[in-house]
Amino acid sequence: MNAKPAVLVTGGAGYIGSHAVLALRDAGWPVVVIDNLTTGFPFAVPDDIPLIEADIADQPVVEAALREHNIGAIMHFAGSIIVPESVENPLKYYHNNTAKSRSLIESAVRCGVRHFIFSSTAATYGVPEVSPVREDCPQRPINPYGMSKLMTEIMLEDVSKAHPLNYCALRYFNVAGADPQARSGQSTAGATHLIKVAVEAALGKRDHVAVFGTDFDTPDGTGVRDYIHVSDLAAAHVLALEALIAEPGRSHRLNCGYGRGFSVLEVLDTVDRVTNRPIERRIEGRRAGDPPSLISDNGEIVKRFAWRPHHDDLAKIITDALRWEQRLDELRDRKA
Repeated sequence: MNAKPAVLVTGGAGYIGSHAVLALRDAGWPVVVIDNLTTGFPFAVPDDIPLIEADIADQPVVEAALREHNIGAIMHFAGSIIVPESVENPLKYYHNNTAKSRSLIESAVRCGVRHFIFSSTAATYGVPEVSPVREDCPQRPINPYGMSKLMTEIMLEDVSKAHPLNYCALRYFNVAGADPQARSGQSTAGATHLIKVAVEAALGKRDHVAVFGTDFDTPDGTGVRDYIHVSDLAAAHVLALEALIAEPGRSHRLNCGYGRGFSVLEVLDTVDRVTNRPIERRIEGRRAGDPPSLISDNGEIVKRFAWRPHHDDLAKIITDALRWEQRLDELRDRKA
């Protein structure tokens, strides 16, 4: 069997990227991380993994890294991810998520990288006409975040037709939880992810959790989302890499979710049960750009990659997030 090619992970010091680094490392892939550390943390990258502090739009630095480390594949996680912020500041998202991705793709082509895995999003679907959402559903984003990601998907499709590069765009649903061994997790201060916010509230780091909208067309009126454990998502990236290498002429656009949804209130009820610490809930108006429900049809990724989730349980996701939050306190105390 041929040696595994080295993988460059952009945004590898961030939440999802750091879990992909762990999954690659655990599976024996050579890994290099590039991260500008705007939202990433050096402690999230294992000591034996090279960390290059740079922006993905700095093409001389990126291309030097690609050549020096003989990179054969890129996993691209770097970008901005907050939907309401994208509505307020669309140019930031088209710059960080679209223009910088274009620079990275160009660097990949220049340096002969053959495989590219892209961190896309279910937000590219907008408000789906059907639920669960299939990959062939229309992509009509309702916010600049989703549009900025869709534009990168389109770029990859066009580039793959013109150059010897295949790609996999993985459309995430709501990513949550943390590494079961507490090696990494969601570490960003002021994060907006519901489970992260709820766990912080349960530990007394926030005095309440805002519920944005109770008048959606859903069973209890609150938004419904498909929550996927971050370690299951990271495993999907490793399988995607293997598939790209096995079939160099084939690319993929696939959903990453569990195929079932939980409402905001159901999530908060589960956090209450797991922590035995009831959280104060404050009802607020809907946020701009929020669809009422987003649930994946994950049949394609299961079929193509033989992907099998191992952490498909809401209480498990919350328990791992809680354990990481407590570990994060230890890391911060040690740093202080």
